[in-house]
Amino acid sequence: MIRTLLAATFATLVFAGQASAQIGNEPSRPDPAFACHVGLYRLADGTLIDVAPIDGPGGRWRLLDGRTARLRQDASGAWTGTEGWTDRPAALQASFGDCTTADRMTFDGREARRVDLPTIDAPFTSADGTRLAGRLILPPGDGPVPIMIEVHGSEASAALDYNWFQRLAPASGVGVFVYDKRGTGGSGGTYGQNFDLLATDAAAAVTAARRAAGARAGRVGLHGGSQGGWVAPLAATKVPVDFVTIGFGMAEGVLAEERGEIRDSLTDKGWGPEVLAEAEKIFTVTTAFVSSNGAVGFADLDAVRARYGSEPWFKDIGGDFTPMLLKSSNEEITALLAQIQWGIMWDYDPLPTLRGLDVPMLWILAANDTEAPMEGTRTRLTALAAEGRPVTVVQYPDADHGIVQFEPGPDGTRIETRYADGYIQAVLDWAAYGALRHDLGRGEVLARPAGGRR
Repeated sequence: MIRTLLAATFATLVFAGQASAQIGNEPSRPDPAFACHVGLYRLADGTLIDVAPIDGPGGRWRLLDGRTARLRQDASGAWTGTEGWTDRPAALQASFGDCTTADRMTFDGREARRVDLPTIDAPFTSADGTRLAGRLILPPGDGPVPIMIEVHGSEASAALDYNWFQRLAPASGVGVFVYDKRGTGGSGGTYGQNFDLLATDAAAAVTAARRAAGARAGRVGLHGGSQGGWVAPLAATKVPVDFVTIGFGMAEGVLAEERGEIRDSLTDKGWGPEVLAEAEKIFTVTTAFVSSNGAVGFADLDAVRARYGSEPWFKDIGGDFTPMLLKSSNEEITALLAQIQWGIMWDYDPLPTLRGLDVPMLWILAANDTEAPMEGTRTRLTALAAEGRPVTVVQYPDADHGIVQFEPGPDGTRIETRYADGYIQAVLDWAAYGALRHDLGRGEVLARPAGGRR
């Protein structure tokens, strides 16, 4: 769950002649030509359509049931939508006028009107004095409502721009507090991946959300995806909350993630126990290197390359950082290390934190997650539930990171078509009720707390 940024940093260094890579305060912004169309829309039958920016031209629409499409406009001004993350035409098409008619759109041949939601700008200060840009979006009305604080993954993009729960959830009765991670967007500080520091920011966001909501604050909790699965539970140890929801996160640490990705990459290619045993030796070397930020030196890496570089399975080794360490020159690695000073807690084990929390937690897992291997996480979470800890676990089959549904392609690749039906509603249910009240689609409840606790 640090792969995207490591790969982006490495690509910048290699293709820019080892020029400095900017991490945090991301240089890319949403397409300005599309910005006036970003928002929430409602059809006459009540169907909600969220229209969000993406990194690049156009945008993306999403429905509560998980259907989604990428939006593009061609040179003639015509709009097309492609299903999920594929190039197939979407069954439901959307189109827009110019910015003078940005209060409406056409969806499935019908007019949809923009929904205005009560919004409060709420900048706040974290415990170390860092100023963070925040926003509270509430459902219409005057009474108390549940509020979930959106906790980031590893991304360095501005959540105030790109987070899409900030519209779909309030329109469905659940308020959202969203903020730019330190070092990104409108927030101060330096981008990093120190989970404890990020948890301190998330705890400050909880306090800021309650303050901004005032009498409208009902149940208040944390919703984290991916790396947020490490950060949100830590934040719950620093500030009182009513619930925690984790999507596609891990109950194991960063190094366990790397071990799982190496194992899965090789087993997916058909390599057996003997190869996995050799790969474990490689894992020991690469994790020692990153954990020390390269202080252990290159001797062991050089030895691994020399010993295994000609093996037929060597090219199939996956992981967040291991492939880069094995297949890059020492000079390239040295340049990369100089750019990555993120404070990653390589030795963090979340289990003691999870065991000590007395807050109702919902974990939503992707059964075939390629970025967050789930075997150890499933084992740990189901054991916690059996101990009576307040842990509920739901898993979606044929889903990858992000709870994104996929179909197998003819060449074995995954064709990602939508978010799993029931996933978004499960997140909203947990915030609103601390229980799963709606259909989970194909989601399976793997564990509930022994003794009936939630």
